[in-house]
Amino acid sequence: MDLFSKAEEANRQSAQPLAARMRPQTLDQMVGQSHILAPGKLLRRLVSASRVQSILLYGPPGTGKTTLARLIASETKSAFRQINAVTSGIKELRESLDWARDELSVTGSRPILFIDEIHRFNRSQQDALLPDVESGTIALVGATTSNPFFAVNGALLSRSQIFELMPLSDQELTQLLQRAIQDPQRGLGRYNIQVDPAALKYCARIAEGDARRALNALEVAVLSSNRVPIELTVELMQESMQKKVLQFDPTGDQHYDMASALIKSLRGSDADAALYWLARAIESGEEIRFLTRRLVIFASEDIGNADPTALGLAVATMQACEFVGLPECQLNLSQAVIYLALAPKSNSATSAIAAARKEVQLGNLIPVPVHLRDGHYAGSNQLGHGIGYQYSHDAPDAIAAQDYLGVDRQFYQPTQRGYEQELAVRYQEVRSKLKPNQLNDQ
Repeated sequence: MDLFSKAEEANRQSAQPLAARMRPQTLDQMVGQSHILAPGKLLRRLVSASRVQSILLYGPPGTGKTTLARLIASETKSAFRQINAVTSGIKELRESLDWARDELSVTGSRPILFIDEIHRFNRSQQDALLPDVESGTIALVGATTSNPFFAVNGALLSRSQIFELMPLSDQELTQLLQRAIQDPQRGLGRYNIQVDPAALKYCARIAEGDARRALNALEVAVLSSNRVPIELTVELMQESMQKKVLQFDPTGDQHYDMASALIKSLRGSDADAALYWLARAIESGEEIRFLTRRLVIFASEDIGNADPTALGLAVATMQACEFVGLPECQLNLSQAVIYLALAPKSNSATSAIAAARKEVQLGNLIPVPVHLRDGHYAGSNQLGHGIGYQYSHDAPDAIAAQDYLGVDRQFYQPTQRGYEQELAVRYQEVRSKLKPNQLNDQ
């Protein structure tokens, strides 16, 4: 590299944002992801042995997927090529595969093809990778923010090892920020900065595990200050932190994960957690109809007859949201979520219909008892249909002691929670009146 090339490289590096300049240059400098990179962990072992074949790195933004891909290439001394599935089509993909074949033929070493946002490739583009992945021509490293089990073809999944990258902890982000402040070459060490530790803690907390966001905010705070020395305070960091744009894919795993968290919080009677997940869903742009459908289902699935009014409230909420719309319908949703979370819980209705359907699915098809069959058409008397049926309203308590099934079955198992306690008493009273005429299940 001549003098001009060195100068050009230095200029390019100086123009990079802080997050790019502070990328670790070895695996030992990598902060976070110890569950896959600590000594003895699988990915670390594969890299140390230069046995990386095809892997998928899955995790939220700012967790180091691109950095890790580059470090894998560096540590294994492999040729490296990067393409982005958002901007690359089948033409660029085929060119990259041709490059990989040439590289393998000339050097005898398998190159690494890194595909960022691999979930954005369609099925045919993902399928085009299979022959070279199977033959070992390339070591594929794919990065995705979407759950690969939703976003990547099964054929490619079966040939790849999946490593999930986790959001960095506040402590890990604080470590990164301190490193950036102290580094005079790649970081901000050449500036005279007086650091309030509370400012770094605030930045780490608000960044929510995203190293890129934390470092970008730090750089904005330092470069925008006109004081000497620069006083890095909580107030300065608050001004420098942009509101995070919540990622949301209505067909991806985050959609299902947030819905799952909301329902499980409701089931667990944690109103505060349920409100948080509701807020996350609303802020992310979740479809309101999807939310209200889930609440209507939940009212019967998990509350049922422990509080029969819950279903009516959920349906009313669905109708109110259709009528009112956002932003005001968030009030209807909030009211419903609080009520459903605190309502007594029973899944007996869910269990009852499941038990009854299982009986049918197993082939235990019970014929309709003759006295319950339709007796309103001409000739039904000759068949005996409807004969012997007792009209329930003629009985003093509107319960006629007669058999309605033909065998003795109990699908409904009432709980002793909420209003269902009263239904349980009523249920046993009714069964005791009906049972004398029920047939024993032989």
